[in-house]
Amino acid sequence: NRFMRDLVRALPKAELHVHIEGTLEPELMFRLAERNGVEVGFHTVDEVHAAYRFLDLQSFLDIYYRGAAVLRTAEDFTDLMLAYLARAAADGVRHAEVFFDPQTHTGRDIGFDVFLPALHRASVEAEERLGITSSLIMCFLRHLTAAEASATLETALPYRDMILGVGLDSTEVGHPPVKFADVFHRARQLGLRVTAHAGEEAPASYVWGALDILRAERIDHGVRSENDPALVERLVEQRIPLTMCPLSNLALRVVDRLEDHNLKRLLDRGVVVTINSDDPAYFGGYVLDNYAAAAAALDLSAGDICRLTRNSIEASFMGEERKERLIAELLDVAEENGVAIAPAP
Repeated sequence: NRFMRDLVRALPKAELHVHIEGTLEPELMFRLAERNGVEVGFHTVDEVHAAYRFLDLQSFLDIYYRGAAVLRTAEDFTDLMLAYLARAAADGVRHAEVFFDPQTHTGRDIGFDVFLPALHRASVEAEERLGITSSLIMCFLRHLTAAEASATLETALPYRDMILGVGLDSTEVGHPPVKFADVFHRARQLGLRVTAHAGEEAPASYVWGALDILRAERIDHGVRSENDPALVERLVEQRIPLTMCPLSNLALRVVDRLEDHNLKRLLDRGVVVTINSDDPAYFGGYVLDNYAAAAAALDLSAGDICRLTRNSIEASFMGEERKERLIAELLDVAEENGVAIAPAP
């Protein structure tokens, strides 16, 4: 629907669940591989796209880490971040809170001094050039040990002013939140914001753990939350946001059909649902594509779209003054397009 796409693009919004390594488009992958003399195991862009047919989260992660191997120099990380922020800005994203996986790089002997200032530099440049603001959230890889996560946090301390918060990603099942209780406690002491992937493939109990043990302020995915009515009640009452990623859930078979996704049901219940792109280069769509696909599959109204974009601003870690300005702009865009935003249930 052309009206819906144009409306989504016009509405100011935040993207709160995107992995910078997951924005590595095949074209850029080949360019960086050539620049750095890295063998990627693919010969054409079409071959790469053909490999992006995943059976589950693990089959995706295997190829995700393989792709990240082309990222070697500060220039590579700057190019990657600038490419994502330009694409997001074109979709009407005004603020992005971007995940990065330091252990994916330090495990290849590429240090914080290479990737973090480079990502930060791109963030500053994109704000000056495109007007999009962005912040960085450092994720711990949950398939690695808690001790390795703690060591990563300590290594990051000289760059504390470049990091907004911490998150938790990678293989979910078998790695419950309690495993990372100590490192998240330390992160909170340092004043870092806290978010965590939970309830994507693992049960609702992982969401409880992320909230109660890690003290997560947002839940990334949270699809399985619906299986626990008491949890849904808590999400509504405490206004705990879910950063949902429809096309990712479809690609990784979290849902068999987008029409089966519970995003609309949870939104109607009053959960602070947001729409995001996760790993858009791998899952076939950036934030605008995710909104459009969800709107078509779930019969979202223009009012729903406005509420979702407003949720994204309210769920962000931006300052209150900036949030208020963007919400005022959002209301103006809605009015110009004749859209009434119903209050949350």
